[in-house]
Parts: sequence; structure tokens; C-alpha cells
Amino acid sequence: MSGFDSFEVGPAILFCPADRPDRYAKAAAAADAVILDLEDAVAPADKAAARGHVVASSLDPEGTIVRVNPVGGETAEEHRLDLAALDGGRYRTLMVAKVEDPVQLDHLHAAAYRVIALCETAAGVERAFEIARHPAVVALMWGAEDLVASMAGKSSRFAGGPRAGQYREVARYARSRVLIAANAAGKVAVDTVFMDIGDLDGLRDETEDAVASGFAATACIHPSQAETIRQAHAPSAEEVEWAEAVLNEAASQPGVFRFRGRMVDEPILRQARRIVG
Repeated sequence: MSGFDSFEVGPAILFCPADRPDRYAKAAAAADAVILDLEDAVAPADKAAARGHVVASSLDPEGTIVRVNPVGGETAEEHRLDLAALDGGRYRTLMVAKVEDPVQLDHLHAAAYRVIALCETAAGVERAFEIARHPAVVALMWGAEDLVASMAGKSSRFAGGPRAGQYREVARYARSRVLIAANAAGKVAVDTVFMDIGDLDGLRDETEDAVASGFAATACIHPSQAETIRQAHAPSAEEVEWAEAVLNEAASQPGVFRFRGRMVDEPILRQARRIVG
């Protein structure tokens, strides 16, 4: 349950506050998978009720992820209560917030949960390669704002000037590190959310960059973002035509060959196979 062949998610994964059961079905219908969020989206006083809502829900388990509270520190009891509520239930894929050490996931492996590990602190990003190799982990995701906050920073993006809206270098480093760690371990890489709900052009640009870089899915915070993410992840008609043509040519060409002015070898053919599915 730990490789690309055994775990698929997305491409559009939508967060939904777990204390809003009235939104569950709408979120599941809008996206390819829904994350019922027991962590940041729920106030401490509402967490017990939110757990009850999750347990009582009847969404498709294959398209449902539950984000639980971090394993250690001041949230350890909340994490324990999350697991107690979910124990024996229908939802077996967890998103674990603020993972910083693969040892933190041992108990989830023992309980046969599939884990999407959120590397969203300085320690989590630094240990992303070790976390990705944990047997419970099926995917990695990163988070920009929690990362910057963990280092007492102010913002993950430039607010003005020629680079307005772009990630600062520290966020770009974390994004790349988590992406490479996931792919090196044969796990799914999930890109983080785009916070400006109204800027669909910015979301499209960022998602297209994520796809070109190797992310398999993108998380979002509003149903209106899901279709833009799907479109960005889907190959264009031109890409499909090229992929089919180059694979047809490869059938009669031994080894490396020239196609439409470009040298084609096995890595290029792997890209083409992914495009045609």
C-alpha cells in the first residue's frame, strides 16, 4: 500500500472542516477526494463534536481522507482522541499534520492506516526523505505557512514588487525537497493549497508548474478551485497526440531515435506512457 501502483489520489483534493457535516457531500462531489479536517479547521471546543460527525458520515472511504492532529507535543491528547474515534471505522487514510520524525508514524502502521504525511515544519522538511520511506506513508504533502511559522518567519510569499505573489526561496526549497523525497521513495507527491480563492489564473499557473515538476495531486480549500486543478493536471490534446505518436514511432525504432527534431530515449518514453495512461 505504499507505491504509485497501490495508491492514487486526486488530482483535486479538497479540505472540508470536520465540524461542518453539512458540507461533506458537497465537498466530495466537487473534488476527486475530500479531506475531513480535524486539525486547524476546527476550534478546540468543537473537536469532540467534529469527531462524532466524521464517524457518523458515510462518504466513500476510497475518496475520503481524515486529517488528524499532530502526534506529539501539546496536541498529543487530541491525536489520541482522533484515533480512538476512528478506530475500527470506515476511513483508513489519514493525513497527519506536522510530521517531524518517521517514528511518529509507527503506531499508525501497526493499526494498518495509510498515511499522507504533512511535512510543514522545518524539522519535517529536513527529514522528508526518512518520512517518505516509512511503510505507512503513501504520500507526502508540504505546507508553506506552517513551515514559515515554525521558523518565526512572516510570510511564504512576496507581498509586492516584481515577485509579488511568488514563493520565497525557503518555500520553494521545501516544495522541491518534499517533491523529490516522495518520488525517490515511490510515493505520491501532493502540492499545497493556493490561498487566494479568487485568483484562478494564479492557481492555474501554480498547478501547471506543479504538474510539470512531478506533483501527482494538488490540495485546495474551496470547491471553485477543483475544476481549475483538474484541467491543469489533465494532459492537453497536443500532449496526447505527441505521446501517442512518439510511442507508435518507438515501436519500430530500437534504442535512441530522433522524433520531430528531438532525441528520444527511455525517460522521454516514460513521460509519454504517463500521458496516455
